[in-house]
Amino acid sequence: MNQDLISAQIRTKWAGKELQYFDIVDSTNNIADEAGLKGAASGFLAVADRQDSGRGRRGRTWISPAGYNIFMSIMVRPGIPMDKVSGLTLVMALAVAKAIDKELGTVSCGIKWPNDVVLNKRKIVGILTELHTMPGAEDYYVVIGTGINVNQPADLFDEKIRDIAGSVFSETGRELDRSKLLGECMEIFEGLYEKYIQSGDMSLIKKEYESILLNKDAGVRILDPKGEYEAVSRGIADDGSLLIELPDGTTKTINAGEVSVRGLYGYT
Repeated sequence: MNQDLISAQIRTKWAGKELQYFDIVDSTNNIADEAGLKGAASGFLAVADRQDSGRGRRGRTWISPAGYNIFMSIMVRPGIPMDKVSGLTLVMALAVAKAIDKELGTVSCGIKWPNDVVLNKRKIVGILTELHTMPGAEDYYVVIGTGINVNQPADLFDEKIRDIAGSVFSETGRELDRSKLLGECMEIFEGLYEKYIQSGDMSLIKKEYESILLNKDAGVRILDPKGEYEAVSRGIADDGSLLIELPDGTTKTINAGEVSVRGLYGYT
């Protein structure tokens, strides 16, 4: 994977058209943030073969050996109310899941709400979305960082996470062309993103998202700081929050920043 190979696979109007590739960086999110601050056009994409300081939700680190995976961050300028930005994380999750399935030629990936892409009950994709305001201005931009475990063998995962983390290769035995997969991600993301911006929410792509949402209409455990409880997942609301049905039959929505969700019998 290199700049020329990736550029040859970008078939979009704007997503990833401006591209910077690195063999190694601290974090592609930092590169995309800097580009946004300097006025780069929406769609700027930073890609790395390896990153040393990748970060995930709640301050977690993202382990990233060289030669196997995709680490990328796209900078976009949505121009929608800031409180709608969180839904872009779900948009990217759907795009990556669809891209992997397209390359595999089968529907294999699922999404563990809100944005973990899962294959064979193992997490293969992590996404971190960060909103940045322009100094001295009301404008803002968004960086969506995505790590995709593509061809990493199972024995290269830390023993502490092998039960929940995997790659396309570790779960299917198939190696994918990373540059081609990246191009598919950008093409699919661009279409989904434009629908999201058009509606300002998930309404136009909700059915697609729910079609691969794990545990839909099944029991889940809600890990709330105020106390864990069980419910039934009923899909998502237009704003991307999770709809759940409580044991007494009432329904409510929960937001990703407030709680975590698990299946009743494990991570998924």
